[in-house]
Amino acid sequence: MNKSQLSVKHLLGIKEITEKDIYLIFETAKEFKQIINRPIKKVPTLRDTTIANLFFENSTRTKLSFELAEKRLSADVINFSAASSSVKKGETLLDTVNNILAMKVDMVVMRHPSPGAHYFLSKNIDASIVNAGDGTHEHPTQALLDNFSIYNHFNGKIKDKKIVIMGDIMHSRVAMSNIFALKKLGVEVKVSGPSTLIPKYIKTRGVDVELDIEKALEWCDVANILRIQLERQDIKYFPSLREYSQYFGVSRELLDKMKSKKVIMHPGPINRGVEIESQVADSDNSIILEQVENGVAVRMAVLFLLANRRKK
Repeated sequence: MNKSQLSVKHLLGIKEITEKDIYLIFETAKEFKQIINRPIKKVPTLRDTTIANLFFENSTRTKLSFELAEKRLSADVINFSAASSSVKKGETLLDTVNNILAMKVDMVVMRHPSPGAHYFLSKNIDASIVNAGDGTHEHPTQALLDNFSIYNHFNGKIKDKKIVIMGDIMHSRVAMSNIFALKKLGVEVKVSGPSTLIPKYIKTRGVDVELDIEKALEWCDVANILRIQLERQDIKYFPSLREYSQYFGVSRELLDKMKSKKVIMHPGPINRGVEIESQVADSDNSIILEQVENGVAVRMAVLFLLANRRKK
């Protein structure tokens, strides 16, 4: 296993890590991907490490992926759900975490609705923290697995590729983390979708905007398609889902118009028939299920590297 170490003691966001860190995570994930495809998928790497999964927002894929990654590494795992906790009785975030740490927890994987919650914790507790999503701010492990999937698909040649991120950019923490990661890796990035769902500041991130979805697809090598985050929208940004699908959904008919084959990605959950047709999601263009598999390997890599740094 790679003996190099990360430059950070927490994974709070992509902004905080370096290009070297990203490639170290990729190379480590490649080794773990081989392990999870063996008949015996478990290694004793984190046998003496206790990890608490703190989820203050609903999650299916991310929570399951982290828990599986932790168990593949032989860590002891504590699962915490805010819905059935003392948070409902008025307990503060810091008190909740400190009570958990009193049980001798080494690492905390946390999803929280407030942007910056992980930064606050990192200043107040000793355990290593992994950001599993904070509000509309960042979702670093999703960006790492997305970028690792592109890296794998193109046999390590990711620099100078053209990636378009499509959909609800404004409310997506996945979009922002992906943009930060892709720019660090020298990838050309565009965003596409309704103008009402593209932040005004996006060009300051070195990202171009293409409102015409057909032109955006023709330009790119890879399209990473995001769902409409209705749960985070307090006003209507477009007339209807039917109209959104008509003008901004990726269909088989649209893909067939392209002069070259496009790689299709989606971080999930998929709203079939809205941002993407089933014929696209399930086609040979799609690497969506590879993203899911790569998510376990990438999260194993992140947990291993952070735990390894703690021991130094």
